[in-house]
Amino acid sequence: MVRVLLVDDHAIVREGFKRLFENTEGYEVLAEASTVSDAVAAARAHSPDIAVLDLSLSAGNSGLTLLGQLAAVVPDVRRVVLSMHDDPGLVLRALDLGAHGYVTKAAAVDELVGVLDRVMQGEVVLSSDLNATVHRPLASRLTPREAETLRGLLSDLPPKAIASELGISVKTLYRHRANLMEKLGARTVGELARIARERGLLAMWGH
Repeated sequence: MVRVLLVDDHAIVREGFKRLFENTEGYEVLAEASTVSDAVAAARAHSPDIAVLDLSLSAGNSGLTLLGQLAAVVPDVRRVVLSMHDDPGLVLRALDLGAHGYVTKAAAVDELVGVLDRVMQGEVVLSSDLNATVHRPLASRLTPREAETLRGLLSDLPPKAIASELGISVKTLYRHRANLMEKLGARTVGELARIARERGLLAMWGH
């Protein structure tokens, strides 16, 4: 059972999506919240598997702020934005801050559960109405080999030691690094580390 934290400042919206989950096998809404502080408290208390959150919350709270705070409280929680806003810049900002998915409320009823299924399998997913307007290679699920390589690259070991541990040449390691950076949209190893941390890419492999 996938345990869901639902965060929206409109009770009627939460109720509507809670009913959607009640009619969907394999999902359970275990907590609701309307503010950043309440959402963080609920995440700490219940350790949800996935958080579905709006960006515009009451009292001037921002769901963008919540993305990072949830990761700090429950590092393995998957975070999916559910918003009326479809501005490409805002979508990319949410992804940069660690969102694993972004679904517009216009598409949510038809697509939300499918997006959550894919997010829980390790993908980063946008609703179909955003795919044509948001241009960035999205990180798909890492293979076990890619996860091993990424873990090595983010360690303090020198390249020769990493390559030896993986059983490959240093040249092959650099090629794998280039492929990972392209896949995750990182320009530097520092960016690679940040993206891996924010999106929980190693957490899904238990590292």
